[in-house]
Amino acid sequence: MFDIGFAELLVIGVLGLLVIGPERLPGTVRTVALWIGRLRRSFSDIRSEIEREVGADEIRRQLHNESILASLKESKDQLNKEMSKAGEGLRDIENSIAPQQNTTADEKLDSKNTPDKEEQVLPPIATEQAPNKQDPTS
Repeated sequence: MFDIGFAELLVIGVLGLLVIGPERLPGTVRTVALWIGRLRRSFSDIRSEIEREVGADEIRRQLHNESILASLKESKDQLNKEMSKAGEGLRDIENSIAPQQNTTADEKLDSKNTPDKEEQVLPPIATEQAPNKQDPTS
């Protein structure tokens, strides 16, 4: 953690022994160890709290995205319904207009297909070829 080697620990121990004294050194080491443990626990609690918050933010973001997707899907469904209603309206208008156009078109076709009194219907012309006559001189 702090990259402290054996030599550094030995120097710290000797200084502690000289400054604190041999009678209070074990109690002081115990107290320092308790404080270090408390600091580690508090740091780990803070880290886990931050991780939970980050995870909670991610979950909130995902829920927000899902709600947006749900609202988009709902809007799409409403738009599809409106489009189908508009299509049905156009078909109704087309069907109301189409019979009028079909009768006038049918009348035009009937007038074109009926021959006039002056026109005569002629039978088709035969297109058979006459057999080749060979030259008797050859």
